[in-house]
Amino acid sequence: MDISNQAFGIHERALHLRAQRMETIAQNIANADTPNYKARDINFKAMLNNALGAPMRATQTQHYATAELPGAADGMRYRVPFNTPFDGNTVEMSVEQAAYGKAAMDYQTTLNFLENRIAGVRKALRGE
Repeated sequence: MDISNQAFGIHERALHLRAQRMETIAQNIANADTPNYKARDINFKAMLNNALGAPMRATQTQHYATAELPGAADGMRYRVPFNTPFDGNTVEMSVEQAAYGKAAMDYQTTLNFLENRIAGVRKALRGE
């Protein structure tokens, strides 16, 4: 394992996947008026497990279990609409905007974790 993996851990990969999820949601929003467009989303847990090569596990038996979402093995899945579309487009703007807001918050949180790790490495290198 190289030094960057030890220093940054899972956050480097998580940041990349969160950016990919925001891009997918942005594509959904951009295609809101495209007939027969199927809204997609990323199963973050499945993709992170795929990137790490091992499934994520709880550290305590008292932690809540998470439900596995159906979808492809690579983590991409189609979003199921709440209302039946007439033109075959499954993008619902309110759902996509809420998902994008949450994804942006998750991205910022992961970025903050990564910045804190970098600050810790800087302090260690300076001898503080």
